[in-house]
Amino acid sequence: MRKLSYFIATSIDGFIGGPGGEADFFTELVADDYLDYLKEECADTLPTAVRRALGVDDAPNTRYDTVIQGRASYDLALKADITSPYAHLREFVVSNSIQESPDPNVRILSGDVAAAVRELKKEEGLDIYLCGGAHLAGQLIDEVDELVIKTYPVVLGSGIPMFAAPFRVSAFSPASMRAFGNGVVVTQYGRKG
Repeated sequence: MRKLSYFIATSIDGFIGGPGGEADFFTELVADDYLDYLKEECADTLPTAVRRALGVDDAPNTRYDTVIQGRASYDLALKADITSPYAHLREFVVSNSIQESPDPNVRILSGDVAAAVRELKKEEGLDIYLCGGAHLAGQLIDEVDELVIKTYPVVLGSGIPMFAAPFRVSAFSPASMRAFGNGVVVTQYGRKG
């Protein structure tokens, strides 16, 4: 069965963006050995335009073949006139307000998203990349099999949390940790039990 992997950039204090969704401070820290890691081991998670700019647009998908993201995350691409930000993956956008997809590669999901993800997990293929955002991650917390948290060496104080969900404990076990020269630490967790 395929896994749903929440692969996310966060501040030390657990925010995936500032109060207004700003996140440019994360990209400012992408350099050197961390950039090599993203290009060589995580190219599946890079937007297609970034893959092209980094010269890895022809890299085969090795970990993920499907991406699911929330409407606010997708809006960032639409504001840049990009209707298929992850054209190298099968794309799903969760939205109750978009009635028709602006791109043939993007499928709109609404309703019982957890049930849709359970069906996707039953299909053959590589894992599913949960791109964001906080509300979608909160809806799917019970379906998340793996967390890959890229912790950047910044404190925001407030902003968009990793999960927008009611309080409840969901246990995960650390599987690996890797530190980079720019201060980013990537920690992978698997669902406990």
